Amino acid sequence: MKVAVVKETWPAERRVALVPEAVAKLRSAGHEVLVERDAGTGAFFADEAYTEAGATVVSAAEIPTADAVLMVARPDSGLLGRLRAGQAVLGLFAPLTDPDFVEQLAATGVTAVSLDLIPRTLSRAQPMDALTSQANIAGYKAALIAAAAFGRFFPLLITAAGTARPAKVLVLGTGVAGLQAIGTARRLGAVVSAYDVRPETKTEAQSLGATFIELASVQDAAGAGGYARALTDAERAAQQAELADHIARHDVVITTAQVPGRRPPMLVTSTAIKAMAPGSVLVDMGASELGGNVESSVAGETVVTDNGVTIIGADNLPSSMAAAASAMYARNVSSLLTYLIKDGAFTVDLDDELVAGVVITRDGAVIHPALAKPPAN
Repeated sequence: MKVAVVKETWPAERRVALVPEAVAKLRSAGHEVLVERDAGTGAFFADEAYTEAGATVVSAAEIPTADAVLMVARPDSGLLGRLRAGQAVLGLFAPLTDPDFVEQLAATGVTAVSLDLIPRTLSRAQPMDALTSQANIAGYKAALIAAAAFGRFFPLLITAAGTARPAKVLVLGTGVAGLQAIGTARRLGAVVSAYDVRPETKTEAQSLGATFIELASVQDAAGAGGYARALTDAERAAQQAELADHIARHDVVITTAQVPGRRPPMLVTSTAIKAMAPGSVLVDMGASELGGNVESSVAGETVVTDNGVTIIGADNLPSSMAAAASAMYARNVSSLLTYLIKDGAFTVDLDDELVAGVVITRDGAVIHPALAKPPAN
C-alpha cells in the first residue's frame, strides 16, 4: 500500500504526521511511503532523515498517487483540490465544529478518518488516541508558559536574600491536559489546587499532589466518553460565582475545559479577573475560534488587563513542541492506519465500533452518525 505524508498548510502548524522512525516501521510492514518535500522541517526532521528511513521525498503533485494520505490538521482548499476520490485521508479534522468543512471533504470522494473521534473507552484504541497524546503535551507546555509569564518563583525558595513563598496554582479541568498541568506545576514546586465538574477525577488530581476543590453549585456533570457534559445556564452561573472566590486566591490559573463540538465552557468571568491580584497569570487552554474558558482570552494572543492580570490564549500548544508532538502523533496515526489495513488494502468495516467511530465521509457522503443529516421527508 502506498502512504503519503503531506506538508501542513496552516501557518501555525509545525507538526508532521509521520516522523522517520514511524516511516521505518511502515516500510518494514511492506508499505511504500511518500513524504512531501519539507514536510518535517517545522518539527526539525529533514528530508534526508526520511530518505534514510526508506521514504521517497516527493512534490505536492505526487500526493494523489497514494492510497492513503496522512496529515495533522484539516486540509486547506489547496490541499482539498489535490485529493482524489477513493483515497483514504487521516488527520485531526475536528468535524463536530465545522459541518461545512465535512461536506467539502465528502465532495472530494475521499474516505476521511478523523483521529479526534477515536472512541476513548475502547482499550484497543489507546495506541491510536491522538487527543490524549497531544493533550499531555499541551498540559505540560501550559504549566511552563504560566511559570515563564509569572513574575515570581513557582517553588518555595529560602535564600540569603530572603524567603520566596511558593506560587499558588489552580487548574480548572482535570482531564488528560489538566492532570499533566498539575503534575508539571507540582514538579516546578508550586502549591496546586484543582477543580472539575466530574467528581470521579478527584482521586486522580489528589494522586498528583493537588488539593481538589468541591463546589456546592455543581454536584456532578460527567458526560459521555469521559468528557464533561454541558452545564445548564443556572448551573453555569452558580459555578462561575462560586469559582470566582477560589480564582482570586491563586497566583496562576490554568483552564483546560472543553466539550466536544461545542463552545468551551466559560469558567473565568471578567468579574473574577477583576478580583485577581496584579501579576496573576491566566493560561486558557480552551481558547479557540469558538471562544474560551476565560472571558477576555483571545486564541493565540496575550493581553494584560487594567488590573495587571496576564491572560494567555494558549491555542495549539502541541505545535509549539513540534518534535515531541509529532513523534507521539506518528505512533497514533500509524497504529490506526495499520489497524485499518487488511490484506494490504485499506478496509472500512463499519460493524467495528472503532472504525465506525472515526470514519466521517465515504463515497461522497457524510456517514458518521453524529454528522450525517437526517433524510428529508
